[in-house]
Amino acid sequence: MKQLPNRPNLDLLKKQAKELLADYKRGDPDALERLRNALPAAMGKSDQAIKSLALRLHDAQSCLARDYGFPSWSDMSSFVAAQRAYRTDRAGSIRNWVGLVYAGDISGGTNRASPAAAARMVEEHPDLVAGDPYLACAVGNEAILRGFTERDPGWINRPGGPLNLPPLVAVAHSSLLRLPRFREPLHACAELLLEAGAEPDQAVGSRWPPASVEKPSEQFPLSALYGAAGQNYDPVLTKLLLDAGANPNDGESLYHSLENPDCTRLLLAAGARVTGSNALYRILDLDSIEALRLLLAAPDANPNEGATSQPTSDWGRPLLWALRRRRSAAHIEALLAAGADAAVRTPDGASAYLIALRFGLTDVAALLRRWADNGPLPDDEQFIAACAAGDEATARRIKAQHPDLPHSLSDTQLRLLPELAAQGCTEAVRAMVDLGWPIAVRGGDWDASALNHAVSRGHADLTRFLLENGANWKEQHGFGGDVRGTLGWGSVNEPEANGDWLGCAEALVAHGMPSGRPDPNGTRNVVFEDRTMVFSDEVTDFLLSAAA
Repeated sequence: MKQLPNRPNLDLLKKQAKELLADYKRGDPDALERLRNALPAAMGKSDQAIKSLALRLHDAQSCLARDYGFPSWSDMSSFVAAQRAYRTDRAGSIRNWVGLVYAGDISGGTNRASPAAAARMVEEHPDLVAGDPYLACAVGNEAILRGFTERDPGWINRPGGPLNLPPLVAVAHSSLLRLPRFREPLHACAELLLEAGAEPDQAVGSRWPPASVEKPSEQFPLSALYGAAGQNYDPVLTKLLLDAGANPNDGESLYHSLENPDCTRLLLAAGARVTGSNALYRILDLDSIEALRLLLAAPDANPNEGATSQPTSDWGRPLLWALRRRRSAAHIEALLAAGADAAVRTPDGASAYLIALRFGLTDVAALLRRWADNGPLPDDEQFIAACAAGDEATARRIKAQHPDLPHSLSDTQLRLLPELAAQGCTEAVRAMVDLGWPIAVRGGDWDASALNHAVSRGHADLTRFLLENGANWKEQHGFGGDVRGTLGWGSVNEPEANGDWLGCAEALVAHGMPSGRPDPNGTRNVVFEDRTMVFSDEVTDFLLSAAA
């Protein structure tokens, strides 16, 4: 592993990544070998196979970060910023560091935690937590906690430190729990605190903006158990807290634990209630059949439970939500076996069978037809079903008999275009657009056009197709912005592992989106006539070069 310099410079690292990308494009053997050794997509591949990957700047940045021992460019960038601040502002650097250890709902920002960067700071600066028991909670320094508890037994239930956290919350929400070398020390610290009398239900109000560390939310308490089970997915710490009497019905833990069924199983065994938690809807977002079966087997589980919040409440029941999320026949069978009503209808009267066809789930539709009586499909629904299945030939035959399609469809039916774009159903979207679907219609979880959904996911080919067929970068979404904002959010947060946001940016600029100009204040932001926006480095470089 290469070592960063004592005073790492992010601009220099960006330059190195660009040089690596240029060498790769020239076919330089050393660059190909570096990529093969560090980049997961290139490991084990021949030189020719690596060349055919058409790697981009974010790939070169990822390779460089891994060369230096970081799992991602984002982690390395966070470390570099914290490292440089450490030498100039000790108090400020501590605040920066806890922002790496804890996610924004605890640290008062919108950031994700960066455990790799936080751990590297501790390695570089062992004195970082010296003498502060609340910082010692974050790293699992049992000796500091034990000494402080002997001197001041009451501190174990007293909030403190730079984030004003109770000690168990500071332990359980520390993202360092995700790193093997910190896990056992943090478990030991939690055990020490509980044995000394720490309340197992310690909690703080969420600090997610507009709340803050100074003014946390009174509506959304975040318990130590939620940190263990719902943030760090740690079964050992989850069991430790539950055995000590932590309340499994804290309003957050079960819902967020579903990414690790082991944590979910522990919460259910301790009496966590499924009904009222929205967990059945959440697990259908995550697509885990194991966790779905765990929830359905709970004594209080109701497979016909109505949702209590948007957007799930618009769909009425878990079975309908499963169809909207395009879940498998196995998911549907599990719901039906648990007692889900196959005859359920959406608030506007559509049957589960019809919803399955609208979302292109022909195998699921066949299953549902066996469970509930469904009459013949009207022509408009046959047209929609053919489009959703990507069967353009059948859809055209129906349209020939009904030239008013698709414009005669209801608003609910028309919203299937953005719904299917949000699910990545490219063939269905192409068929719909080719057959005349209104391209700017809005829908999906965040009330956005198909173009917004395609850009959010980094689907460059679908973005180009939509733009070539009349979509426009000015199309709005439910958060009050246009496609530029979607591009910024997608390129920075990368919700899809293989998303191509640079390709999306290239297509958008080619179809009239302004490329902005550099920020005169010297930041990496891009300035437009109406606002200043943030994009990934790769997209920013393209936009500013296009403006030059």
